[in-house]
Amino acid sequence: MAGGLPGQAQNPPPLGRVIDYGCGSGILAIGAALFGAKSIDAVDIDAAALQATEANAQANGVVLRVGEPAMACGPYDTVVANILATPLKLLAPLLCSLVAPGGHLVLAGILERQADELKAAYAAHCDLQVAQTREGWALMTARF
Repeated sequence: MAGGLPGQAQNPPPLGRVIDYGCGSGILAIGAALFGAKSIDAVDIDAAALQATEANAQANGVVLRVGEPAMACGPYDTVVANILATPLKLLAPLLCSLVAPGGHLVLAGILERQADELKAAYAAHCDLQVAQTREGWALMTARF
């Protein structure tokens, strides 16, 4: 989501242990590192995304553990994902299972008109809510 990170940066919760699920370029994982996360895992199914994440982490002077989704080993204090709504719906049980008690789930890459679909997909697992909207995009969060 364009502008998602700066909006959250105004008053970020303690990040603790973080996973960026579907890391792409690694921007959310890098942002978490720059905001003081203890440790960060960045996972993706795309080998090119993993290479880009590693290169971007190095360029920004941060340490990330980068790999395929199988390396995800919760619980995490903060689970972030900036991917399309359909994969986010399918990943609801998995993503929620990775969040530690008292932790946060942060989802981006969601069009405002898709927010209700995401709320419904996550309803059995958490109380997902729209935290912020900007230029037609929604940032959604839940606390566990």
